[in-house]
Amino acid sequence: MGIPLFDDWSSKVTKSFDLKFLKGCTLGIDAAYFLGNLPKESLQPALGGAPFCLETETVTWINDLQTAGLQLHFVFNGLDSGVGYDPVARATKAAEANHKAFSIYEARHAAEASQMFRSSGMLIQDEQVLAAFDTSVGLLDIASMSEILKKILYEQGIPFTVAPYSALAQLVYYERHPSQYIDAVYGPSDLFCFGIDKIITKFKPEASLFHWIDRRDCLAELGNIPSHIFIDALMLAGSDLLPVFPPFMNQAVYPKPPTFRNIIQAIPTSGGSVPRLCAQPFAGTSVKGQYLDQYKRAMARVKHHVVITAEGDVEALNKENAPDDIHECIGLRLPEELYMYLSRGMLRPRVLNWLTSGKINITQPLAGGDGQPYQDLVKTQLEPLRRQALSLLTEPIHRYFHSRDITTRLWFDTTYEGKFNMKSLPSTRDQLSKWHVKNDLIADFTSEDMPSGSLSFALLTLGNVDLAAKTVTPKVKVGHEPLKLPNEILANVVWRFLQLRGYVNEQHQLTEWGKILETALDAAGTRKDQEEAVFIAVELLRLELVSPDTMFLGYAGAPEHGSDIEKRNDMMVSRVACLGKIRHQPKAYSGPLSRHLLAYQSIISNLQASLRDLIEMILTAMFLEGSINRDRDDWMQLSLGLPFYEEHSCELGVLTMHYLDDLCNYPDATSKATRAEVREKGQSWIQNSDFSGSLDDAFQVWDALYKGVKAAGNKVKDRKMWDEINEWLSQRK
Repeated sequence: MGIPLFDDWSSKVTKSFDLKFLKGCTLGIDAAYFLGNLPKESLQPALGGAPFCLETETVTWINDLQTAGLQLHFVFNGLDSGVGYDPVARATKAAEANHKAFSIYEARHAAEASQMFRSSGMLIQDEQVLAAFDTSVGLLDIASMSEILKKILYEQGIPFTVAPYSALAQLVYYERHPSQYIDAVYGPSDLFCFGIDKIITKFKPEASLFHWIDRRDCLAELGNIPSHIFIDALMLAGSDLLPVFPPFMNQAVYPKPPTFRNIIQAIPTSGGSVPRLCAQPFAGTSVKGQYLDQYKRAMARVKHHVVITAEGDVEALNKENAPDDIHECIGLRLPEELYMYLSRGMLRPRVLNWLTSGKINITQPLAGGDGQPYQDLVKTQLEPLRRQALSLLTEPIHRYFHSRDITTRLWFDTTYEGKFNMKSLPSTRDQLSKWHVKNDLIADFTSEDMPSGSLSFALLTLGNVDLAAKTVTPKVKVGHEPLKLPNEILANVVWRFLQLRGYVNEQHQLTEWGKILETALDAAGTRKDQEEAVFIAVELLRLELVSPDTMFLGYAGAPEHGSDIEKRNDMMVSRVACLGKIRHQPKAYSGPLSRHLLAYQSIISNLQASLRDLIEMILTAMFLEGSINRDRDDWMQLSLGLPFYEEHSCELGVLTMHYLDDLCNYPDATSKATRAEVREKGQSWIQNSDFSGSLDDAFQVWDALYKGVKAAGNKVKDRKMWDEINEWLSQRK
């Protein structure tokens, strides 16, 4: 992200030892650093979703270290703190790099495009980037990948903690604690800023080796510099703590890319301190103002960063010397109960960040986000969901937060002022006050195929009018018993969610859209990913975003063959297929790409994230209000039991589009022999997939949605078009 710490002197300070020296030790792992060092799948930024190899690579890495006798504890970043890099600008650079990569791909230079996609999706620092003085070419979506990693760790029985803010501060706390909860740390050089002495930077399990760096060796190699100069140089080099010192990125000041040694030399020659360095004129300008303030705040955050203690308290490091206004540098303090839920992985930091920062940053997607439908979605159509999520979070907590101003920032409209006050939000508490259904009413309807946290279960139970009436269970004022069992908790959360989304009314009866959804889900099958795909499809239908319209002008990757009607039909079916999950081996993707369908996947991804925000805040509000028993340890079980946990890529849409597109090249496109031949060819297009099985999954999502459309009647526009496309598709399955 910034200027590399190591250049010509890396080999002199890096030491290698046999893994046997760590036998019996507990290793603390910075989760973001771990994810950033996994083998890269070059085409991932062109597909969306998580890498196919993520789980197998993680499990293999874990098994190798456990076999060597290590115990592991992962630590994830929590809430944002400090300045770091501007997320809007950062995402815009990534989108620009992805645009260049697609342009190269569409010019049929696949190898060159693959490398460019790699740079658009990863936090990297290579020679080409440095030469252009652009240290933020893109970002791997560490936030969404972190949620998948939590799921993998939970299933593997590996402990983890989500820090209140920085994972680095939390790791240093664990390492320095008298009980020494961890013996060594695997993470980035930024850990040195927090005063740690040694860092493990790399593992080579295949060679039974690990690499580590000692801070004292760094100081000696750099000329026996004082420790504070080393830390200042680390800060000025750029990280999530502080942006790169601007003159270092100015070609008028540094015609050649600066090295870490240049930074070390710059501080003493300007008077030995960062304030004096900032006061120096660089190419006729001074950077004393804003950057110096950012630096001071960043140093305060490092010295007094907030961690969660062994006793479960949330407090600042060196708290006896911490200033009273440390929140000005780190952020508003939330109730400790929320930090606890965050630390256990029950909820994600996104909505909490909106509240503490007072900002909702709508960043540019890797596909570009140029289409008006996409921009209308993120600016206008999803705004009610964001406000509902914030309302759910703030109503049960301190009244101070009720008057909080929240501003929405859009990358495509810098003049937009989407400010609103939390007091202006309508209450959700009264709307959802009649859902306290106990397990004795739920148990008879749950099954392995239909667990209580599933959308199908929620709709099936409410489809029974008599049973729905029994679910009207207001919270009693005297003798209230909170919900305890996961079954009853998950069921009540999903019922509340369906009411907020308009599928259930206040009498707990299905609305018209609830009945439409019930019809669609009934045809979706029992797989969770299929069920969620159909639900999101119905949501998109309500938003009038399931259509073959030209949503993304100038984006290549649309159907190419056949008549205009056939191209229209192919586009419609392929967009719906983007909602599903491809059957793919845990190997890197190798196949065709489509910027057009990646752009549509951005629509799906944003809607899914907003739905997940809402459902997590419903669960959180129930805990905050005392509706759920807090004496438990199944936090991840609850999180994983709710819908929309992980998003998928657009590969299933790409697969479907190419199948239907290729059929148009045959004179007998609907014959059984032709369809079988194209399915067989498809296996060579996307080699690591189950092409035919994936195609059947895509068609099942379409069939389920089409049944919902039929049930919707006049609520859906262009019914004739839907019938025509369904008839056309039925002959090509």
